[in-house]
Formats: sequence, structure tokens, C-alpha cells
Amino acid sequence: MAQVLEFKLPDLGEGLTEAEIVRWLVEVGDVVAIDQPVVEVETAKAMVEVPCPYGGVVTARFGEEGKELPVGAPLLTVAVGSVEGPGSTAEAGSGTGTAEPEPSGSGNVLVGYGTGAPPVRRRRVRPEGLTGPATVAAPISPISPVSAVSPVPSVVPGASQPAAATAAGSASGVVPDGVPGPVAVVSPLVRKLARQHDLDLRQLVGSGPDGLILRADVESAIHSGAVTAQEAAAVTAEAPAQPAGERVPLRGVRGAVADKLTRSRREIPDATCWVDADATELMAARAAMNSVGGPGAGPKVSVLALLARICTAALARYPELNSTVDQEAREIVRLPGIHLGFAAQTERGLVVPVVRDAQARNAESIGAEITRLTEAARTGTLKPAELTGGTFTLNNYGVFGVDGSTPIINHPEAAMLGVGRIVPKPWVHEGELAVRRVVQLSLTFDHRVCDGGTAGGFLRYVADCVEQPAVLLRTL
Repeated sequence: MAQVLEFKLPDLGEGLTEAEIVRWLVEVGDVVAIDQPVVEVETAKAMVEVPCPYGGVVTARFGEEGKELPVGAPLLTVAVGSVEGPGSTAEAGSGTGTAEPEPSGSGNVLVGYGTGAPPVRRRRVRPEGLTGPATVAAPISPISPVSAVSPVPSVVPGASQPAAATAAGSASGVVPDGVPGPVAVVSPLVRKLARQHDLDLRQLVGSGPDGLILRADVESAIHSGAVTAQEAAAVTAEAPAQPAGERVPLRGVRGAVADKLTRSRREIPDATCWVDADATELMAARAAMNSVGGPGAGPKVSVLALLARICTAALARYPELNSTVDQEAREIVRLPGIHLGFAAQTERGLVVPVVRDAQARNAESIGAEITRLTEAARTGTLKPAELTGGTFTLNNYGVFGVDGSTPIINHPEAAMLGVGRIVPKPWVHEGELAVRRVVQLSLTFDHRVCDGGTAGGFLRYVADCVEQPAVLLRTL
């Protein structure tokens, strides 16, 4: 007999609580090997291929492409072990049989599942062989599969009447009166939606695994009348009329950007200062660096790499800007390492890859890492860890042909340096009017970590290094 094992969406790390199914890589009936990727999902951080820790035959898939699932929700079921066809008589007619040895788990997998053997499940032996998912002692999550070899029984043998009543309550989305228990909510977005509609989450039973309350449960409760008429009227009165037009869901990367920028504006009292700088000497220094040829010559050094190296030198002088604020403890935390983020525009939206320990790298090393991370961002292969943990961000919006901007801080960082386009402009140089390569630099900073004097000193140092690259030699 084959044993049917349920594979759930694993913890993808970095505090992610949900993911959107982008593309299924297997069909029902396909044979999969241990650690074979079975589905491609998009999180708020990156695109990830999820490997399955079991080897066997796919018997069901849960969730259509484009659907968001919470961590812990079923992805698919796999029949593991010996699969006997309808004509097999090895265990037919007896109603009993020797259980297959429990399969060993996967080794190299994601957080939240993997190396141990799967939990023991009680199975009902089917005399006709495998024709569908085996019955287990506990019901599989109420999320309905997109397709399956055969449906999972809707009634669990031996289930008591109270359990059936609870299931009925789950179908309507509302808990019967008098049912106590903690609120099973993981996603802060679900809590926010419930607060916006004055919905008591304790009155809902979730359709997710172990009763987890999903966004769909809250929306269903709102639309099915779980909110009282008075509450619905109040919400309607407060909410403006929805404009007509195309609606684009705020999810995936776009949703993550929206949430982070909104939080930044809400929590951080930011201020911006800017200065024009003569970048003629910086461009000449870059040209000289890249003119050196020969076998030992490394890759070309980009302007962004030079600006990144200038930023690390400036942060060493002004460590207040390489910090974060612990609001609960009311403390400023100055960070020992500089993990430099840089804004990269991709087809999936704006992402901010992070160059780790930038303070220990020279311009060439920073440039090579920027190139690698940029390519990974464009192909959608960045790992979640490569998109988090930044302590300062460099934003080169000059590539869009604009001169200036007021950057929004990448929460929970304390500052961001914006760089405009470098263009020829009239400039007074050594007492005479000349055409020089000019760039505008903008610094947005958290006014809680420092005052204008510190921010101005940082920006002025950056501008001095741009105008006279030799200034930077003192810190190398």
C-alpha cells in the first residue's frame, strides 16, 4: 500500500507568512523525486521554487495559480511507497495489511520541514489498491484542492457531533456562540482588514490549516453579513465611493513596497537635505581606473560602485546614520556593520538587494557584488536573505533621467542617499564659468537619530569626495 503524505507550504524565512502561487511545476499523476521543485511561488521578497521533501506520485494540488496561501497551508499530497493497481490482490479482501516502512524525509530543503521522518499517520487499507488519498486520523485542511485523483472523504470516521457542528460553523465563517479559544491569525494584513471593518476575529473559524484565519475568511464574513447592519452602515458612511476603473491587487512585490513605504511615512519623522556637486573629477577618476588593462585588470568600476564606496567612508565618519530605532525600548541602535542596499528596478517592481559588509570591500568588490545582485534581481532569483537586513540604502534615480527626488527611507533604516543624473551644466570652477558634470545629491534621514548638523556633515563629505576623489584616499 502507498501512504499519502501532505506537503504544506514551508516557512520561507525572514518572517514571511504567505506566498502567491505563480506556476505549478508538476501535474496530478506526475512522479516526483525527493527535493524536486514542485511549485514556483512569489513572496514579498522574491520568487522561490519550493522543493518537495517526499518522493512519489502527486495525488492532489491545493490552490490555483495566482492564489495566496499562508505558511502551513497544504500545497499538495504525494503517494509514497508501493502503489498497487486495481487488479492487485496483495492486500485485497483482507481489510488489513502490513504497513509500509515510514519513508525518510528530505535533506536539503527550506525552513520549517525537512530532514526528519514524516509524522506517523493511521491509514485505512484499501483492498482495491490506491485510488485516492488514504484516509488519515485527522482531516486534511479545508482548503479545497484544484485537482485530485479522487476526493478526500468529507466526513472523518469517528468524528463527534461537536466537531461536525464546528465544521458547519467554519463553512459560514462564523463561530457559534460560546466557542472559546485563541484567535488563530498569522498575517498582520488580516488583522488590519478586520480592524477596518470592526470585525471580531474571535467570532470566526478559519479555513486554513488548524483553523488559521485567512484573508478570504474575513472578506467572506464581511460580505455574508457577519458584520451587523449597524457596523456595515458605519463602514459605508466612512468609506468614500470606490472609483470605477481597472483594479490592480496590491500583493507580491508591489504589496510589500506599498506596506514598507507606508510604514516608513507613518513611523519615521524624516527630513531631506540636498546639494549640487561637481562630478567632473569623479568621472575622470573612473575613466582612469577603467583604462588600466592587462591580465590583472578587474571588471569595469561603475559610478554606482564609487558612490557606494564613498557612502561607506561617510558612514564611518557619521555612524549615527547607520542605525535603527527601537521604538519600544526608546533606544537608538548603532549597527557595527554596513549592509548597503541599492534600489533596482525590475519587471516585477522595485527591489532593494543588499551588499553585505560593504565597509570591508573596495570599489571593485562592491561593484562586482552589485552586478551579481542586479542580475539576480532581473531574473527573479534573489534569495529572501539577499533582500533584507540592509542598514543604509543608495538610490540612483538618475538612470531615469531625473535630477532630484526626496527619497522615502527604507524602514527600519535611518537614512537613504539619492543620486540624480550627471549632466553638463554651467558651473563656476576656479573663479571662471565653465561647463562641468554636475549631480544633485539628496539625503533623507530619520530626525530621531540625528539633527541637521550631522546629516549636513554626512552629505557635505559625500559631495567633497565626488568633487575631489583624492579626499577619499585618506580613509582607504
